[in-house]
Amino acid sequence: MKSSVKNISRSLPGLAAPFANLLLMVTIHSIALAQSTQTPVKDKPFVVEYYYKAQWGHADEFIQLFKKNHYPLLKKEMELGRILSVSGTKPRYHVTEDGRWDYRVTIVWKNVQLIDDGFDEENLARQLFPDQVNYKKEEQRRFEILVGHWDVPIVNVELDR
Repeated sequence: MKSSVKNISRSLPGLAAPFANLLLMVTIHSIALAQSTQTPVKDKPFVVEYYYKAQWGHADEFIQLFKKNHYPLLKKEMELGRILSVSGTKPRYHVTEDGRWDYRVTIVWKNVQLIDDGFDEENLARQLFPDQVNYKKEEQRRFEILVGHWDVPIVNVELDR
């Protein structure tokens, strides 16, 4: 960061350099403050919406494979207390192709740390699905028919404040 400030200082003549430095420092501070105020608290639930866009004509196949192979893993993580709830939705009507998604799965995690804590999901899958050859084949198919997939961590917005 300091080298960026020095480079800006050298490239701007006269009083413009101090203004640029001040603006840069205020911007950096504002970004850091915004990130720190938006950081989830350890003990609070963490909500993520997972969007899936399948190839045209394959949405039903995708959700069948999801229910068969991935949903049982999520339910097991609920039993273990890692996940508080899992729900799925789909749009009632169609939209333009660029905004299209076929399914949204919302997972409420117990806390943000559980998202990336090294939990061995593969071991859980081996326990739940003894026929690993078929399981892996079906999971491969589930991802082959996906056109897009994105994860959106969300926070509630207090509208009455």
